Order: sequence, then C-alpha cells, then structure tokens
Amino acid sequence: MATRANSAKQDRPRHWVSYPRFLWRSLRLATDGSWTFYAWMTLLTAIALVGANAWANQVTTGMGLTGMSDHVSWGLYIANFTFAVGLAAGGVMMVIPAYLYHDEEMHDVVIVGELLAVAALVLALGFVVADLGRPDRFWHLLPGIGRFNWPLSMLTWDVVVLNGYLLLNLHICGYLLYMRFLGRKPNPRWYIPFVFLSVFWAISVHTVTAFLYSGLGGRPFWNSALLAPRFLASAFVTGPAFIILTLQILKRFTTFRVPDGPIQTLLKIMRITVLINLFMAGAEVFTEFYTGSSHVAAAKYLYFGLHGGSALVPWIWSALALNLFVVVVLYTPRFYEKRAVLNAALVAAFAGVWIEKGMGLIVPGFVPSTLHELVEYVPTLTEWKVTAGLWAVGLMVFTIALKVALPIFSGEVGVGASLTDADDVEAEPAPAE
Repeated sequence: MATRANSAKQDRPRHWVSYPRFLWRSLRLATDGSWTFYAWMTLLTAIALVGANAWANQVTTGMGLTGMSDHVSWGLYIANFTFAVGLAAGGVMMVIPAYLYHDEEMHDVVIVGELLAVAALVLALGFVVADLGRPDRFWHLLPGIGRFNWPLSMLTWDVVVLNGYLLLNLHICGYLLYMRFLGRKPNPRWYIPFVFLSVFWAISVHTVTAFLYSGLGGRPFWNSALLAPRFLASAFVTGPAFIILTLQILKRFTTFRVPDGPIQTLLKIMRITVLINLFMAGAEVFTEFYTGSSHVAAAKYLYFGLHGGSALVPWIWSALALNLFVVVVLYTPRFYEKRAVLNAALVAAFAGVWIEKGMGLIVPGFVPSTLHELVEYVPTLTEWKVTAGLWAVGLMVFTIALKVALPIFSGEVGVGASLTDADDVEAEPAPAE
C-alpha cells in the first residue's frame, strides 16, 4: 500500500507537467494546417467580421435596423436559436446506440456529436445575445448578480439548461481527450455518469425551449402539447444529417476514418424520425384546420396567406417539399445508394427543418397579433449579415474542435506518440492505470 501511495505521489508532478503540454499542443493543432484549412478559416473569419460589423451597427443604432417590431418581437435570431438548440440536442443523441446498446463502432462518432453540441450551444447563445437590444444588460439573468426569477420563469430554466449542457459537454470532451493524450484508459466514473446525464440533459434542453413557447397563453399558435415532441423529433433529423455530412468531409480531407456501420445507424435513425416529424406536423395541421377554431388565423397565414399577407407561404411549402424529398430518398435504395443524391437529401433535411422550426414556427406565433392586426415580418439585410456571421463563428468553433480532437483521439498526437516537436518528444509516457 505504501509503495502504491509513493508511486501515486511521484506521478502527480508528471500530471501537472502533462496538462500544460496538452493545452499547448492543442493550441498548436488549432492553428496549424494545410492550405485548405487556412482558406476555410479565412472565409469564415471574413463572414464573421461582416456579421460583427452589422451587429455593432445594430447595437449603436437600435433594433430599428431589423425587421422586428412591437407586433413581431422575435424574428430570424430566435428562429436560428431554436434550430441551434435542436442541433445541439441531436448531436448528443449518438450516445444512445454507442453506450446503451454497446455499439463499439459508434464510439468514434460520439466525440464528433459531443463537439457538435458544444459548437451548436455557442451558436445558440450567440443568437440570444444578438436578439437583445441592450446586450450590456445581460447580467440581469446571471444568478447571484441579477434578478434570477427561478424557478417561476421559463426563461431562467432555459439559461440553466443551456449553460449546464455546455459545461457538461465540455467536461466530457476535455476529459476523454486528455486521457487519450496521456495514453491512459479513462476512468468510467469520471465520464460515464456524465455521458448518460448528457442524454437526459439534451432532452431537457429542447423540452424547456418548447415549454418557453407553449407556455405563452397569448400565443395560441404555440399552445400545443405536441410542440416539445416535435422539437425532439426534428432534432433527431438534423443532428444525424449534420454528422453524416461531417464524417464524409473528414474522410475526404483528413486521415480520420469511420466504418460504414455508424453511418448506416444514423441513416436508420433519420428514416424513423423524419416520418415522425412529418406525422406530428400533419396532426397539428389537421387540428388547426378541421376544428375551424378562432385560433386558426396564424395557421392560415402560414400556409395560405391571410388578408393579402403571404410572406411565409413560400417558406413553409418549401420546407414541406424538402422534407418529402428526404423521405423519398431515404426509403428508395437506388437513390440513397448514390452518394450525391444522399448528400443532397441530407442538406435538404437540414434546410427543411431549419425553415419549419424557424420561420415556420416563430414568426406565425406573432401574426396576427393579439390585437388581431396583421403586421408581416421580413428579415432585413442587417439580420442576414448577423446571422451569417454567427453561423461562421459556430462553424469555426466546430472546425477548431475537430482539428484538435481528432488527431488526439486517433492516437496520432499524445505523450506516447512519436512526434517531431521537441516539446512533445521530451514528454515521458505516463504509467498505465
């Protein structure tokens, strides 16, 4: 026992030396790459700077630069926030087949899903800040500093679950990568409970977001018990679609390889969830139009236009066409076996859900208004610039996260790896646990 205790004490200095080396090596990986990496990051940086300039003008001039008004107070920003939360939730759902059903091949996909969740949460929080007319007053939502009306306010629940989910995924990714960097086997008690917690937290993240809308009694378009299940079903469409596209890009431009099994598993998930999503949308449409209640005005405006206003009609019918195209491709072998057609269907699934959960959900909740006035909303150029800039930031975070994680996760970089960098060669292999 004394020998093991002395050995543990001797290992501690190595641990404290290895962690700064891990951070330094991660920084090197994040900033070093091929010309395609630099070109991609330069493009994203340019788009992000355009968005930052538009947001700065919005902050100094006021929200009058946007298409929002007293009647339509949530627009493109909150639409993207809703979609990004679903993307974050869908990314972590890859944990279920990997850990619950012991699918060993899916373990390589889990790290991609976790990193996607981190990037999507950064994106979602960015859209919340962009939607604030006075972002300097954001501190009012901070516990202990501002007036945190928890647990009565659904908004404070959203703050808790979003930031908690972000910290949870950062811990899982950071711990697994650091252990892989050291060449050690991760201690299950330090990540397995957090992995399963992240699954339930992912469900709560999107459920709380749905409750934030459906709990507003003055907006009958959102007062539906199906809203939370629809959010989750659509999240299981966009998450797998984005991950499959990411895996194909990684296969083309990096040495990271994933067997075909995980991709087929993700496609099986999509085949089910895309139908569930369409079925729930159809159930909502039937309830709205067949009952003919006084609350059908928003649905009429969305699908067919109302009193000459039809700004959202092209959006929602485009979303429906895209989702039907995805169903046809995923259920027709001669289509999904062709890589180009399958990729087109994945992009269509992503775009279709973005429209359905964004412009097709947020804006109709305000049109007509509670005073029965029809004030249409059309995003301005400022909003599109800020939106493009934030998506560029999200993609930058995701790109850098993959750039750092994949070499470490695959064993190419680490304390025990043969590297040309002097700082890594000097590192001694840590003893196996």
